[in-house]
Amino acid sequence: MDSDPSLIPVEPIPFEHGLTHFAQSLTRGRAKIVAIGSSSTAGHGNIKPYPERLLPFLQAEYPNARMTMVNQGIGGQEAPIELQRFDTDVIAEKPDLVIWQVGTNAVWQSPDQNPPSFNETTGAIRDGLVKLRDETEANVILMDLQYVPAVLTPAKKDKAIAMVEAISKLAQDASVNVFRRFAFMKGLFGVEQVSFDRMVDPTDDHRLHDSDWATHRVAWAMKLAIVSGVKKARSSAAVPSRPSQAS
Repeated sequence: MDSDPSLIPVEPIPFEHGLTHFAQSLTRGRAKIVAIGSSSTAGHGNIKPYPERLLPFLQAEYPNARMTMVNQGIGGQEAPIELQRFDTDVIAEKPDLVIWQVGTNAVWQSPDQNPPSFNETTGAIRDGLVKLRDETEANVILMDLQYVPAVLTPAKKDKAIAMVEAISKLAQDASVNVFRRFAFMKGLFGVEQVSFDRMVDPTDDHRLHDSDWATHRVAWAMKLAIVSGVKKARSSAAVPSRPSQAS
């Protein structure tokens, strides 16, 4: 049964597509995940980032598979620069699953930081998805923005929502999954009534980075979504195709 993000505890919106290649890799007993993105992936301050939390969650779920996580996050980067690293940092790793966290810095960074434009960012995401499709067998998950005060100011909220919608459309066009972090964290705030003081790193004056608590919840939610995606892939593989009927 699909998870309902309006219930407590809030759970992630399920993936649309089964994680077929990743599921096959687990069955073969060896799977590699590459996580690429900015500070949510690389880590910020003393808070352990989600990839380092996600790996033991998945290892506990699939104890018979040798699973590795390659963290290629670099704080402050956005999709156009990350795309330039794909050959060396993603494709060369021969991943079975790629998690690409995108979109936040294009919305949040101030003009003096020279962030890429909205169109430059979405164009790079589109090109990156094509590259991953053509040059790897990996399943791909896009992770959208965090729901935090820094991207919810009057000056940035509309752009943040537009970026979330654009990421969703790009994923739909490429037939890849989205981990809808923005919606999940909005559920934490609105449904579970978790305060931003608990969701945001208390050392971050910008009110941008997830707290230790929120990072843990996001990593656990990603684990739930991935496990569901693996089950969906295995369920589809187990159902024989129906014979065609003569017209």
